[in-house]
Amino acid sequence: MVSYILLENMQFFARHGLYEEERLIGNRFEVNLKIKADLKNAAENGLVSDTINYAEVYDLVAKEMHQPSDLLEHLAGKIIKSLRKQFPDILEIEIKVSKLNPPLKGQIEKASIIMID
Repeated sequence: MVSYILLENMQFFARHGLYEEERLIGNRFEVNLKIKADLKNAAENGLVSDTINYAEVYDLVAKEMHQPSDLLEHLAGKIIKSLRKQFPDILEIEIKVSKLNPPLKGQIEKASIIMID
């Protein structure tokens, strides 16, 4: 039974960015995560050991969010790598990382990267 675990609109304050000013001031970020896995056993027996514990997933994402990266692409890649290491039974990961109010020369709500692995 293939299922999806979604963690939506996780909010973080972090210091990611290419420019020194971004790392000094920091910014707000949003992370959306979609994890594909076979959760048949968890659906049948109700054991947390047979699923991907989303509290642990959140903690892993939070840990990576607090390690500065120059690029959103690098940040998303680090999160994917950590998730795959911690949860080898993941079939697919889709992640969207957004920088809210990016420092650009215009009014922009967010800049985002989506990666699927």
